[in-house]
Amino acid sequence: MKLELILSGLDCSNCAAKIEKEVSRLDDVSGVSMDFVNKTLTIEVPPEQKDEIIRQTARIVHSHEPSVVVTEKAKAVKEQKVDLKEMVEYLLLAAGGMAFVLGLILDLPKTFEFLMFFAAYIMIGYEVIYRALRNIIKGEVFDENFLMFIATVGAFAIGEYPEGAAVMLFYQIGELFQSMAVNRSRKSITALLNIRPEYANLKQGDDFVTVPPEEVNVGDIILVKAGEKVPLDGRVISGSASLDNSALTGEPIPFDVGESSEVLAGSVNLNGLLTVEVTKPFGESAVSKILDLVQNAASKKAKTESFITRFARYYTPVVVFMAVALAVIPPLVIPGAQFTTWINRALVFLVVSCPCALVISVPLSYFGGIGGASRSGILVKGSNFLDALTKVDTVVFDKTGTLTKGVFRVAKIQPAEGWDEEGLLNITAHAESFSPHPIALSIVKACPGGVDSSRVSDSEVISGLGIRSIVDGDEVLAGNAGLLKSYGMNIDENVAGSAPGTVVLVAVNRVFAGYILIEDEIKPDSARAVKEIKALGVKNIVMLTGDRKPAAQKAAEILGIDDAHAELLPHQKVEIVEKLMEGKPSGGNLAFVGDGINDAPVLARADIGIAMGALGSDAAIEAADVVLMTDEPSKVAAALRIAAKTRKIVLQNIVFALAVKAVILILGAFGIATMWAAVFGDVGVALLAVLNAMRTIRLPKYRESR
Repeated sequence: MKLELILSGLDCSNCAAKIEKEVSRLDDVSGVSMDFVNKTLTIEVPPEQKDEIIRQTARIVHSHEPSVVVTEKAKAVKEQKVDLKEMVEYLLLAAGGMAFVLGLILDLPKTFEFLMFFAAYIMIGYEVIYRALRNIIKGEVFDENFLMFIATVGAFAIGEYPEGAAVMLFYQIGELFQSMAVNRSRKSITALLNIRPEYANLKQGDDFVTVPPEEVNVGDIILVKAGEKVPLDGRVISGSASLDNSALTGEPIPFDVGESSEVLAGSVNLNGLLTVEVTKPFGESAVSKILDLVQNAASKKAKTESFITRFARYYTPVVVFMAVALAVIPPLVIPGAQFTTWINRALVFLVVSCPCALVISVPLSYFGGIGGASRSGILVKGSNFLDALTKVDTVVFDKTGTLTKGVFRVAKIQPAEGWDEEGLLNITAHAESFSPHPIALSIVKACPGGVDSSRVSDSEVISGLGIRSIVDGDEVLAGNAGLLKSYGMNIDENVAGSAPGTVVLVAVNRVFAGYILIEDEIKPDSARAVKEIKALGVKNIVMLTGDRKPAAQKAAEILGIDDAHAELLPHQKVEIVEKLMEGKPSGGNLAFVGDGINDAPVLARADIGIAMGALGSDAAIEAADVVLMTDEPSKVAAALRIAAKTRKIVLQNIVFALAVKAVILILGAFGIATMWAAVFGDVGVALLAVLNAMRTIRLPKYRESR
């Protein structure tokens, strides 16, 4: 089972990394993921060991952060904005700041000057000092608390009292602003996901009662009033209204619903009164899936995130040993060199060496990118997939339901000798009446007078080929040429010529009875999607379809797709994708975009599977790495743009943080950079990196990016 723990009050990214590492070493733990942004620790444990793992995890957490409260997510309550501990910290920081200022402006004797600055130092940095001493006792010395403690104590030791107190003061102020920035980004991301319905108006007898959405069952009747969120997926049985679906799809334009319309949980009823029959339990509703996908996305980390975590483990000890060497070696080998001078330079090394800017900003950038994508109706299941989207050089589209609307209509009925149009359509409609396929539904819909299911005594859907049914005692085969050939019939595959559509061949008692031509309309933005994807640098765009070659060729010509493969069975789509993956450039990724249940194997096989979430099957959505909440192919281009923007911000933070630290380290070694510059190189850089990371949350919406 997945155990989710909320670590309330966790603001130290370095401590979060240590907690994750130590919990992963516990017995019976098979997987651990720390989401610092949401303060959530996810642990995979055997159900019977749950309570023991919670106890051991709490012990580990408190060994690093005694004030952090560990709560199981299901039982967690909202954190208070300001608690007593925070008030005491603010008061001590203010008092310490006043003592520091007084020490600067008053002309005091040396002893009183020391006492004034030492008092300021203790009031400002008591928590840092406590953590550093506690960690030293435990043998964990290479963290930010240790670095600040040694650097400031060193400043006092060489008589630089104002500098020692000032470094701690500005470090704590920087940490405060950094914490505020991180919390602001957390709230921004939470606001993006604030789509969860809080209640449902459930019909009980002649009355409606307010209940949690989780208590509503499939088939129950609920009432959605103007201004309320639709609490569960369902079908409108009475009433009409305009719904705001932007939280789910990113589309700002309201859409109208009426009787028999499908509605999704998380939509907002702008006007009118709707009576809705629930079609899915809350756990399977659109809003529940979105929340689950986005909130669990942090468990699948990008390679850059994993690298930064590993880098931080080695970077800090290396810089500490360099600082020791800088303090000791030059005074021993350089004539006239003073220990106090080189110790001061070494202290600059210690202050600037903390890797917080990277440890906080990189995962925050990715999570912000995922949150920004969800605001545009694009659900990315992990930052690893967001990273993978930046390397896409081949995009493979399924045709039906992806590039086309998947709404079929009968365009032509061509009976063979001995049949007329009405008779051929009638018997084919009855044969197809038990098939859920959209083509079958279009034939049934076109049949005048509907179908009489009692005339059908047997029906068998043959995947990728068609259907075999017994209608009025006659065997009816309806499907492609492969179906008829499998029953020993020799049918010309080009019997319908070059007609651009799907051809349903019909045989009655193994005798060819004619064909029905079905047409599917191309989506309005499919051509633009292909154009935008090419403009983003994707060199290879391919279309796969089970449709006939003439229909595939016409669609490819209209859309500007150079390579199209037609008349494919599901396993053949996988084979073609595998060949394309073998031929792709090194380091490139292949993305497959599909919607149907038969696309699930290909979605799972591709480097990145992208599913159409509005009309797509549950199997396709489950197998995909990215889910588009509207069936617009152009959102593939939007996803690529968001991924590229997120990656750019991540790289900006890495380069900026390392470059500034490197410059200050070099200047510090030559005595040019002071402790003030070192403080900026630590908390100042971290704050700027966090603010830059927050730009990913404000990525332009899909509509705005056109």
